[in-house]
Amino acid sequence: MKNKMDFEVIIVGGSYAGLSAALTLGRSLRRVLVIDSGKPCNSPTPHSHNFITQDGMAPREIAEAAKAQVLKYNTVEFHHGLAISGTKTEGGFEIKTHGNGTFTAQKLLFATGVFDIMPDIDGFAACWGKSVLHCPYCHGYEARHQKIGLLGNGPMTFEFCRHLSNWSGQLVLFTNGKSTLTREETAKIRSHQIEVIEKEILAFEHREGYLDKVVFSDGSDHQVSALFARAEFKQHCDIPAQMGCELTEHGLIKTDEFQRTSLPGIFAAGDNVSFFRAVSIAAASGTKAGAAINKELIEESF
Repeated sequence: MKNKMDFEVIIVGGSYAGLSAALTLGRSLRRVLVIDSGKPCNSPTPHSHNFITQDGMAPREIAEAAKAQVLKYNTVEFHHGLAISGTKTEGGFEIKTHGNGTFTAQKLLFATGVFDIMPDIDGFAACWGKSVLHCPYCHGYEARHQKIGLLGNGPMTFEFCRHLSNWSGQLVLFTNGKSTLTREETAKIRSHQIEVIEKEILAFEHREGYLDKVVFSDGSDHQVSALFARAEFKQHCDIPAQMGCELTEHGLIKTDEFQRTSLPGIFAAGDNVSFFRAVSIAAASGTKAGAAINKELIEESF
């Protein structure tokens, strides 16, 4: 497929949010094109959790099953490729892909996720998604009652530390340098027998992505079985920002409760709009976006 015109909706991103939106729109009889480059953010994660009927499944298997279900609706098409630009047209929008594919539609949905930026610590990236984890609701149960670490420093660290204490009474906070927590926060943490280690981290020793110990720059180390951390991120796709969609102060695409961006006709759903990075939440936001898009199309034609 090089050039195909006149879709009602183009969805950029074919993971959980995009697939859920495509399912909703397919069932609404809409002509939909899903453009996907095949690089989901959670690809390093071996198992997905906290999603009813899919708990413990591999993320890839969930996505493959979802795509097979979506393809049963003959008004939905898929294009494997990378979207590289988007423009407003008189009748809607135009998306161009790598390889000179050009597609147009009345509405756009960006379900493009985010790109995690790994800190420059040896072993961190290799463990990301396996034993260095971002979400206790997705992975906390598997680390329950074990000795787990938290890598963090700064304003949100106290809250994250307090939250993680629900899953383990053997929690260690690694600040990777001098702590910036307040005296009161530090006292509260330590009153719950949570150790605070301020040494600079040299590396994470692991076996095929499964953490063994944290090694410090002074040569000492500390054993933990898992570690939670909040990696920095950026938008996986910069087309929404280039088109003028407003971003939040944290770099997420700003949307209303119906997944509408600041630009009429453009919607966004999934990890690119929310800190709640879970498969179930991404899927729910995609369903909501699909229904909202269909409602707009009905209102415009009725």
